[in-house]
Amino acid sequence: MSKTKTTSMMRFRYLLQAMRPAQWTKNSILFAAFVFGYGDQTLDIVWQDGLRVIPAFLLFSIAASAIYIFNDLLDRPQDKQHPTKRYRPIAAGLLPPRFATSAATALLALSLIVSYALSVPFARILLVYLLLQGLYTSLLKRVALLDIFIIAAGFVLRAIAGAELLAIPISPWLLVCTFLLALFLALCKRRHEKASIEAGASARQRISLQKYDLLLTDQLISIVAGATTVVYAIYTLWPETITKFGSARLAFTIPIVMFGMFRYLDLLYRENKGDRPEQVLLTDIPIIITIITYAIAVLSLFTISHGSP
Repeated sequence: MSKTKTTSMMRFRYLLQAMRPAQWTKNSILFAAFVFGYGDQTLDIVWQDGLRVIPAFLLFSIAASAIYIFNDLLDRPQDKQHPTKRYRPIAAGLLPPRFATSAATALLALSLIVSYALSVPFARILLVYLLLQGLYTSLLKRVALLDIFIIAAGFVLRAIAGAELLAIPISPWLLVCTFLLALFLALCKRRHEKASIEAGASARQRISLQKYDLLLTDQLISIVAGATTVVYAIYTLWPETITKFGSARLAFTIPIVMFGMFRYLDLLYRENKGDRPEQVLLTDIPIIITIITYAIAVLSLFTISHGSP
């Protein structure tokens, strides 16, 4: 194998690493509209509609990967001083900036062009998401508290994109739950980052971190965790929800949601984890079992509702 070919292969390997495929789990929220729409007796949703979400999931993931690359290009000086981020391909000098920029631009163009061919309403939401992420990457991530609200808004846009793709309504309660859960995870991430960074290093690694206070962050985590649980409980027992699904059986999933949040808090405070939610979702056995249990419970309940007259 020639040296040039080997170099090209290594570049694409580092490019894939810079695209952060583990982060793609965040885009699973695109399936929320289909899952909850499937159990809605007022909608004509069949399981085959779920297949239409798969290309949308991939397009959103490709677009998000392009943003990650641009973010790493902008943050390269700070990432070089970070204990773990310095090993990222761009910060470590393994991926040339010019090549990374060209690749990110191509991924961005590909995702937008194909998304418009897939669904114009979906593509518009994707475009709004990209504009928001562009503002976040270039400016808003430096503003404490506002940065986590932007992250949470990104998850709401993902949920809306899934609904727009299938042209079905999505419950405002579900969007609020999505926002609060994303806000909870973002706060946990900031809390872990603030606690882990040595005194005086915050400004060099993330400007907004120096404006976060551990005590305040702990209080905000408690507030948002409680609000998420209460809002989800209200959603499951809301009259409109009961009418849509034909019963109040969705309330049986409340303990599952609570256990998942309790487990995440346990990982944050007792095991000093929480800086990488996507890694927790893929590696922590209790969390994985909780997610699978919730999915089976919801799909089972909705299948019963979908099959009832």
